[in-house]
Amino acid sequence: MNPGRRDFLKFSGAALVASAYPFTGTRAADDIYRGHAMGMWEDPKHGPDFTHFDWVNPDAPKGGEIVQHAVGSFDSFNGFTLKGDSAPTGSIESLMTTNTDESNSEYGLLAESVAFPKDRSWVEFTLRAEARWHDGQPVTVEDAIFSLEILKTKGHPQYRFYYKNVLRGEKTGERTVRFIFDTANNRELPLITGQLPVLPKHYWESRDFEKTTLEPPLGSGPYRVESFDTGRSVTLVRVDDYWGRDLPVNRGQNNPDRIRYDYYRDRTVAFEAFKAGAYDFRHELTSSQWATGYDVPAIRSGEMKRETISHSRPTGMQCFVYNTRREKFQDPALREALAYAFDFEWSNKNLFYGIYERPKSFFENSELASTGLPSAEELKILEPMRGTIPDRVFTDEYQPPVTDGSGTPRANLRKGLDILRNAGWKITGGKLIDPKSGKPLEIEFLLSSPAFERIVLPFTKNLERLGVTSTVRTVDSAQYQNRMDSFDFDVTTDVFGQSSSPGNEQRDFWGSEAADRPGGRNTIGIKDPAIDKLVDLVIAAQTWEDLVTRCRALDRVLLWHHFVIPQWASTSFNIAWWNKFGRPEKTPKYEIGFTSWWVDPALAAKLKKSGG
Repeated sequence: MNPGRRDFLKFSGAALVASAYPFTGTRAADDIYRGHAMGMWEDPKHGPDFTHFDWVNPDAPKGGEIVQHAVGSFDSFNGFTLKGDSAPTGSIESLMTTNTDESNSEYGLLAESVAFPKDRSWVEFTLRAEARWHDGQPVTVEDAIFSLEILKTKGHPQYRFYYKNVLRGEKTGERTVRFIFDTANNRELPLITGQLPVLPKHYWESRDFEKTTLEPPLGSGPYRVESFDTGRSVTLVRVDDYWGRDLPVNRGQNNPDRIRYDYYRDRTVAFEAFKAGAYDFRHELTSSQWATGYDVPAIRSGEMKRETISHSRPTGMQCFVYNTRREKFQDPALREALAYAFDFEWSNKNLFYGIYERPKSFFENSELASTGLPSAEELKILEPMRGTIPDRVFTDEYQPPVTDGSGTPRANLRKGLDILRNAGWKITGGKLIDPKSGKPLEIEFLLSSPAFERIVLPFTKNLERLGVTSTVRTVDSAQYQNRMDSFDFDVTTDVFGQSSSPGNEQRDFWGSEAADRPGGRNTIGIKDPAIDKLVDLVIAAQTWEDLVTRCRALDRVLLWHHFVIPQWASTSFNIAWWNKFGRPEKTPKYEIGFTSWWVDPALAAKLKKSGG
């Protein structure tokens, strides 16, 4: 976990899509929808009179302190620029917020209501009169307009891309702001705009927004920075007079009085610290640790708990990513062939304890994932592109290579070698020779954690059998981020997270415009007009059926380009915690729901007495 500026990238990757008309609000004679929430293809789950989300305990007690962890370091509290690694502040809020028990709605946070026309050419928010910054000043329309402008002009390049279809904000009333779009009938734009983080104009006007800073910024949220030790820890404290404490979207959440984040240099050190009781809660991402690392006295005594929770969210695609900006990876035959050297079956059995499954789609674990051959509706989209997309889109179902699990996939390596030879590659003196450059192929795997080396090293040994010289380069989090921001890598691991309703963020993942934008999410470097067209079709989908068809068509084309080597996926969360918490009976469908947990004084006292 690293709760810094890159959280935006994950958040916007789960962008929502507005429906033609959500029916929870009202549709006036002027054909304008007005309501407390926006839905996707159906009503938001909760009506205008709801008092709290149904996965929280609305009467959860407040108090206590929790300690969480982050891997890496931080040198800034400004999480909105490309520079630096930022720490959490707990103080920045958006116009609307999501319900993690439904994938397709937004509810008012800073905004009490939302309005937009049938063609979705603009969206208007009415701000809550009670919304306040921590200095007591009201959150204003001017703040919302300023936020859009400064994020697009001086913020992380990702904001400029994400909000590029939002032309401007206009004040339409004392508490109403209207955002004008450069296009009509983009179903997603009202909800994208609802995600806008609102920043205080009066604070930032006298500061350099583009610089890193260790001055905790002014915010409006439930917490503020109380203290910090640069690069080591940051402590957030509850804002006693937080204006939004009793909002329906907040009830039962934000329960501890203090939240401290401790930073560790790598995941292994962080895990040992957890077992020693240094922090309270852990979302376990390493399968071997989950399988064998929790056989400790605290588990047996009940002082530590652990649980596997199934979830319903799309898993997307975790994968090895080729940097196709580099000439050696522009040959799709090479990209396909190297995938035959990765033995997932052996890794899953020997390294992952059989926990994982192999993803076969960029929209894995969702209805949007392609299966079999293209449907008749998909072919209507794909046939006009024949000749500009891989031929096998039409003839074969995509399946990543499967091995016998021996660790030495001889049949697969022979297949990979056949592909290479047919494409003009040769092995000379035990080295795979690039037919264009005449040089041996060399690959560097860029990693951010030593824990990943145990997975990559067996892969590199199999690559050696194909004549590929490969090295593993593990760097600290700051170096890794800098290299990724400038696309300075051969092969790395990336995760293309998806929501159940893909939209504008697909341009960030696959769009030509995003390929050379520093800090962007098109890590592969895709520049392909056919893919651009498919992405545009996804964004322009007007019905759920259209969205499914278009996502599946896009999925097939991406897969058959062999831009990535699929790694693994899980449809559950593995969590562990020291037994000091109370929690609601229900867990939301798409997240762990830790924001709804609370410190139980009796359990905390018992744990402290036992030394846990």
